[in-house]
Amino acid sequence: MANQMTAAVLYGKEDLRIEQVPVPSAGPGEIVVSVAAALTCGTDLKVYRRGYHAKMLKPPIPFGHELAGVVVEVDKSVKVFRAGDRVVALNSAPCDACYYCKHNQQNLCDDLLFNNGAYAEYLRIPSRIVEKNTLHVPDGVPLEHAALTEPLACVVRGLEETNAQPGDTVVVIGAGPIGLMFIHTAHLAGMHVIAVVKRDEQVEAAKTFGGEHVIQTTVTKDVVAAVRGLTPKNRGVDVAIEAVAVPATWQQAVEMVRKGGVVNFFGGCAAGTKVELDTNRLHYNDITLKASFHHTPSTARRAFELITSGRFNCREYITGRAPLASLDEVFRKLMDRSNDIKTAIIP
Repeated sequence: MANQMTAAVLYGKEDLRIEQVPVPSAGPGEIVVSVAAALTCGTDLKVYRRGYHAKMLKPPIPFGHELAGVVVEVDKSVKVFRAGDRVVALNSAPCDACYYCKHNQQNLCDDLLFNNGAYAEYLRIPSRIVEKNTLHVPDGVPLEHAALTEPLACVVRGLEETNAQPGDTVVVIGAGPIGLMFIHTAHLAGMHVIAVVKRDEQVEAAKTFGGEHVIQTTVTKDVVAAVRGLTPKNRGVDVAIEAVAVPATWQQAVEMVRKGGVVNFFGGCAAGTKVELDTNRLHYNDITLKASFHHTPSTARRAFELITSGRFNCREYITGRAPLASLDEVFRKLMDRSNDIKTAIIP
């Protein structure tokens, strides 16, 4: 390998630079991966807009976290992988020793190790992620499809946390990349899915990924009433998943569920955001409110199985491809509400 490589480095708000940086080398227990595809992500877009991420990124820092590629270097202590292996490496791994890990909440690990820098020719994978969250990609599975594992793992966990069952009616508010993943994952699990979308192009996308009914907010006067009207006796849905991250839709989600229903506030609002909820409705209707963050090694593997089995519609989900040199342009298009769901960045 050469000594230098091309990589994206985030310096601050909307300040993304394509630079020449040293090629990483494998330390103890580590591997180095030649990145075949790194996918754009709503979190990356949010970080690009804000210039930082409180938990993961403080600029200047290498950028990107959804990737798959081919192993090019392996530390001698690593026995599971070898050069030439096709792999997907997730963006984090828990310690499995802290209070939260021992209570089956690895996503809340006190020492959650993050790894960024996927928008580059090569990426070093830390030993903990090599051990706990790097997976062999079977021959025949496109590497850009395997790169969907990380966001899908978050969605799988979010859906499982609601305890939704086959035959349940689920409303998904939002049809961005994560909302569409929720729609598709719930559909594959045998649930009846109502999609609440905003833009015209999202109507067809929601149907493509399994939305049985699609409600468009720009042409529907009362969205809550429209959702409840699709359930027997207007009782409301079994599960509401909020994937927009604004106070208005958090509040709508609570109004859409039936007595005894579950709401998952998956969309994370900006710090300091407040919402008003009807405490009488919550209490006397026995409504469960949950919020989901991140993934665990077990949900990563369940997501990976959905992808490698061919059940998840990866081909329709990756709607654009671009070279690494065009990354800033890609993010500026996404800020302007591009029709692309996910773009595969090819170094």
